[in-house]
Amino acid sequence: MPAVPSISGRTPADNGGARHLAAIAFVDIAGYSILMSEDEAGTHRRWMALLANIVRPGAERHRGRIVKSTGDGVLAEFPNALDAVEWAREVQEAAHREETTQDSLIALRIAVHVGEVMTTQDDIYGDGVNIAARLQEYGEPGGIILSEIAYNLVRAVYGPQARDLGYLHLKNFARRFRAYAIAGPRSSAWTRRWLRTSRPSIAVLPFVEQGVPIEQTYFGDGIVEDVIGALASLQDVFVISRNSTLKYRDRSADLPLIGNELGVRYILSGRILRSNDRIRISAELADAQTLGVLWTDRVSGDTAELFAVQDRLTERVIQTIAPNIYGAEVRRVARTRTENFDAYDFMLRGLDLIYRLTPEEFNQAQVMFQKSIEVDDSYATPYALTALWHSIRVNQGWSSDQRQDFAAVDRFAAAALERDPLNVWALSLSGHLRALLFRDFEGAISLFDRAIYASPNSPFAWARSSPTFCYLGDGAEAQRRAEEAIRLSPFDPQIFFTHTALGHAAYVQGNYQNAVVWGRQAHAENPRYTANLRLFVASLAASGALEEARDIGGVLLKLDPDFHVRKFSESYAYRDPDRRAKLAQHLLLAGLPE
Repeated sequence: MPAVPSISGRTPADNGGARHLAAIAFVDIAGYSILMSEDEAGTHRRWMALLANIVRPGAERHRGRIVKSTGDGVLAEFPNALDAVEWAREVQEAAHREETTQDSLIALRIAVHVGEVMTTQDDIYGDGVNIAARLQEYGEPGGIILSEIAYNLVRAVYGPQARDLGYLHLKNFARRFRAYAIAGPRSSAWTRRWLRTSRPSIAVLPFVEQGVPIEQTYFGDGIVEDVIGALASLQDVFVISRNSTLKYRDRSADLPLIGNELGVRYILSGRILRSNDRIRISAELADAQTLGVLWTDRVSGDTAELFAVQDRLTERVIQTIAPNIYGAEVRRVARTRTENFDAYDFMLRGLDLIYRLTPEEFNQAQVMFQKSIEVDDSYATPYALTALWHSIRVNQGWSSDQRQDFAAVDRFAAAALERDPLNVWALSLSGHLRALLFRDFEGAISLFDRAIYASPNSPFAWARSSPTFCYLGDGAEAQRRAEEAIRLSPFDPQIFFTHTALGHAAYVQGNYQNAVVWGRQAHAENPRYTANLRLFVASLAASGALEEARDIGGVLLKLDPDFHVRKFSESYAYRDPDRRAKLAQHLLLAGLPE
């Protein structure tokens, strides 16, 4: 390619502090805080390797320089826009190759802008730098975002590949800036996490409760859960699970960052003020891309009117983001729930306790569900969660009478469906039970289909349906369903269940190395979850890691001292007896008692 003259007629290193035009590139690691919390050492190591092997040498090849690097980003200066964009493309392509090779989840966002800056030996200053920094917040992981001036300078080369993003509102700037995006190579893992669908997409952030102790914030979480539940019932709306928005409870609402992390266009936030028997809820719906506020509202009333207030709030939100959905449709698909505040309160307390998996807290969860039922026998959700409680009790090896607990699962799930035929918890758990206990796979799949039809955005339904396809030997479909659950709820606190399902799917497909990876991930997230430990042990043994398999087997036996391979494998739900025999062989290889 012929040389392109610099904007200023000189190289970045020769500017001597004078003001001049330059192409500024700002690089940021997408989801850096999440990656560091998951694997601090590995993330740092991969980032340092990218800097040393790709970012810095590439800048030199394109006549630029790395001005400075931070923990999760890089600021670079180039003599012209084309050099900056060419460098950005090379960095993204090389980072993608590294990501694919190393099974890394690192993805970069790169912004390029051309503006006036003042350069010193150690830094560059000016609005141009600030614009580039703010612009990258709107970038997609693996892609490049260009300001209008940078786009115009490279349009002859990259115009056909660029997508017009319109005018963006950058933080701390009064005027809006037009921007363009160039897509880059992205791995399947990041594509799932960052996918923007053609449907209206929304995340509901935890509502801030004023004057409430931290141990009582479950009340506001419950309001959000009901709003999300109604939204998730609409097939034309993509909704992020409440469990994946809890991480933003104590963080300032940086809308571009949240929109990019969750892959949504719209964000609903709000505040709750309780005073004696009165409650006031204020809410705001914003566009995470333009930062425009689309709608605000404030509703109040007596505590006894809480649910009517929520219904009005939910209907207004839906009509704003999906105007083709009318209020009558909203009311038709809205989830059936109790109108009794105490029943609702007890249900939320139990839901908060059930997956902590310590015996004391686990048993207290069942007490909360029972109290909810006693207060309002017509309320379906605590019946469904009681069925879940009995199912977990068996899987953990805590049941003194498995038949009695399985019968309770069947009874409480049926009771929930009698009260609400579209209750996604009850439908999903009933399907899981039909497959696990009775090997009625066709009946199970029918129940899962009903659950997903009733709530297509329910990660619970997608995740719970995954193991049934493992029992049938269809690991690919099991994997697809678990991946869909993660796409809908990528930061779910109970994601250990879905990672267990992914490990199971890999094990069924004979991909034991991947099964070990997912088993290890689920074990780190919840070391007390015995359903994962059993599959993790088998996967380790199958992959030849016998020493680690024996170590994890010891952990399993501490949690479930009565575990025996033959009893477990012979009653396991695999339809193919040869598959059950192979599972037993792998467990015995790990030294577990026959």
